[in-house]
Amino acid sequence: MKDFDLSPANATCTTCPYCGTGCGVLAAPDGAGGLTIKGDPTHPANAGRLCSKGSALGETVASDGRLLTPQIDNRPASWDHALDLVASRFSETIAKHGPDSVAFYVSGQLLTEDYYVANKLIKGFLGTANIDTNSRLCMASTVAGHKRAFGTDTVPGTYEDLEQADLVVLVGSNLAWCHPVLYQRLAAAKATRPNMRVIAVDPRRTATTDLADMHLAINAGTDVALFNRLLSEIHEQGAVNAEFVTGHVTGFDAALDAASSTDVTVTGIPHAQLTEFLNLWIRSERVVTVFSQGVNQSDHGTDKVNAILNCHLATGRIGQPGMGPLSVTGQPNAMGGREVGGLANMLACHLDIENPEHRALVGGFWNAPNLPDHAGLKAVDMFRAVSEGRIKALWVMCTNPAVSLPQADFVRDAIANCDFTVVSDLTATTDTACLANVVLPATGWGEKDGTVTNSDRVISRQRAVLPKTGQSRHDWDIISDVARRMGWQDAFDYSTPAEIFREYAALSGLAAAQGKDFDISGLSDLTNSEYDALHPTRWPIPTRGTSGDRMFADGRFFTPSTRANMLALTQSSAPPAVRGTYRLNTGRIRDQWHTMTRTALSPRLNQHTGEPFLEIHPQDALAIGLKAADLTKVESRHGYAILRVLITDRVRPGAVFAPIHWTSEYASAGRICTVIPSATDPISGQPDTKAAQVSITPFAPTWYGFAVSSSRLSPDTGYWAAARHPSGWRTELAGQNTPDSWETFAQTLFAAQDATFSSVIDQTRRTARVALHQNGQLIGALYAAPNPVAVSRSYVANLLGSPGRTALAGHPGADQPDPGTTICACFNVGVNTILNAITTQDLLSVEQIGVALSAGSNCGSCKPELAALLTSARTKTAAE
Repeated sequence: MKDFDLSPANATCTTCPYCGTGCGVLAAPDGAGGLTIKGDPTHPANAGRLCSKGSALGETVASDGRLLTPQIDNRPASWDHALDLVASRFSETIAKHGPDSVAFYVSGQLLTEDYYVANKLIKGFLGTANIDTNSRLCMASTVAGHKRAFGTDTVPGTYEDLEQADLVVLVGSNLAWCHPVLYQRLAAAKATRPNMRVIAVDPRRTATTDLADMHLAINAGTDVALFNRLLSEIHEQGAVNAEFVTGHVTGFDAALDAASSTDVTVTGIPHAQLTEFLNLWIRSERVVTVFSQGVNQSDHGTDKVNAILNCHLATGRIGQPGMGPLSVTGQPNAMGGREVGGLANMLACHLDIENPEHRALVGGFWNAPNLPDHAGLKAVDMFRAVSEGRIKALWVMCTNPAVSLPQADFVRDAIANCDFTVVSDLTATTDTACLANVVLPATGWGEKDGTVTNSDRVISRQRAVLPKTGQSRHDWDIISDVARRMGWQDAFDYSTPAEIFREYAALSGLAAAQGKDFDISGLSDLTNSEYDALHPTRWPIPTRGTSGDRMFADGRFFTPSTRANMLALTQSSAPPAVRGTYRLNTGRIRDQWHTMTRTALSPRLNQHTGEPFLEIHPQDALAIGLKAADLTKVESRHGYAILRVLITDRVRPGAVFAPIHWTSEYASAGRICTVIPSATDPISGQPDTKAAQVSITPFAPTWYGFAVSSSRLSPDTGYWAAARHPSGWRTELAGQNTPDSWETFAQTLFAAQDATFSSVIDQTRRTARVALHQNGQLIGALYAAPNPVAVSRSYVANLLGSPGRTALAGHPGADQPDPGTTICACFNVGVNTILNAITTQDLLSVEQIGVALSAGSNCGSCKPELAALLTSARTKTAAE
């Protein structure tokens, strides 16, 4: 990692664009087109910490590949031409087919000001609530669960509760990889307070479970049964807070009756371990239950959320320091989007679209002529309507639904066949942008200016540190310009994000007067300079100078009765398993983000895991006939993906796991959402992305290959996966037809007709190694074999741009160490370097590895892997 000296005094204070932790970042131009990056020590979310992705932000802001001008039908166009076309097509569509024939699909990576203007335009002026967001795929079940229990979408807990709790229960949350800074805060608190306990509830063993004192390897989808059993045990042990329940809760008796009839054996948790969990939860007054995608991404995710909330309400463990439920969001502004009404069934400031008084309030405030009286289409239904031709004009902003939505091929085809599609994004090369009639260049992180809200209600500024790229414009500016062209000049006459923020803050005061929780009206009179200087602050902020009262500390909720609602819940029955299929779980990995539009630009983030993979249990791999590093076809009736096999006991027999990130830009068939059905939670509309039944078969190529190259390749093979490397590109390959001539194949693959070739071809073993040189420098190398290629990948990639005399060997000589696969992305430390240091320096702990190599000393996300390497080295030494 580069050494630099940044402080809030000489750098721009901004906010990380990745997960919902909302870390503060210090950024300054590095003079070479990138940024130097450091965690902001003054920000309350991270106090200077950053994860591997945040640390690498400076590598993701180059202008290479950016969309520089608007495009119409893949041809450059002026802004006037493009926006006139957008305005006229949306106007004509509404005039001919009605307002519900148009839709916006937006993103938790938009800033709050962007989100607010989009919501205002479509709901207030276009006259439809057909605006939904990729947050529907992330936290919609939490929104619904909160509203059922509390009357509003209120997150009761704060990050500080993690450090004050005696017990932290992580449910469906791989915190170490998905919210690494929160994981660091929890790990630090546990180290400081040895009596603190951590329990992980997850069907899969993850990096997070290594921190836990107890791992409940629950049967997937049975969370309601577990927390119903906890509620029953709370009652049986006399742990119900009768005073709190009597004074502040409704529905207790019905909830308890339903819980008491639940069969907890469906969870698969051994009785002794279950008893230990129940006793520990009940006897720990200060308990925080953290939940995330493993709870939400389910066809009964809302019930899972409410099962957790029931237990906290029954014990009164809510609204007090160190206790309560805490939902952690997946995106940087998922909360901000919820606050401005970015979901199809909401209005701004947590108001309800189907409430006439709320509609009248918002309509009057906006002077909006066309406010709809019914909810719009949620994400999955929206794209079904696009496919059926009911939605004829679609605007997608800062997201990639052709990759991320269930039945991704269906969604891709729906967008391709839509009468008129607009995409606002940084590039025109995403799977979704490639399908659009009009692509508009939007600003990206480092250029944008506005606010975001993190998982514990802290509003932070995201500030520009770089000039806009090409002709790109801010999303709020693009939307406002279209609105003005449609005839609403006064309502969208914005010139700065501060104006939008002031308007939004003023509306929140009116919402608070209606009994809603969200109130930042104390900021409604900020001057432009005060907005520019706004420090991180937690809502509610009803008056200037106040910040972030703890929610529900007085036992009052936002229901008409001011009481919280407990719900009677039953464990849903899993659909019968289809013989010969496996249950597919999907999720994130440590160093990638969503559909890789940003993280794939960072060479170091691609060294840890460079291609899509499938985790499968050894027992299942043996039954199917799969060996380590083979390729496999994962298939359902909706589509298929081809993935690298990773055999591991982290998953259970009958269950497999695949990451969500790969797109058609970086792999030939890595879009895992192609196989996922569009089953949704009936209340929240959130898709279930963790329960697809899939078949798994060997993908049997005649040859496997690996290539390094100075420039990106365009393979025409049965399988490929490309990843940036600091020296160029790494590409995994496989084909079902062996080339007649490997030299000719390589010449075509590398598009280097004038390069000098050297090769070693073994016809008997069917192996080939070809190196290409230009002006005495290695520009490419190809290695092929009938089995997965054994080559020192990092070593040969590092030879690019050098004479590369040992490229054909594929391995370093005895005097040239091979660092191996990167384990620590922050400091680019490889597995072989770590194992060698453990052996030669007698390192006995993760902390000692950090001192010796720096590995694990920054973000800490690799610490579980370092611990595993220590165990492996000790086991090997003992065996010898």
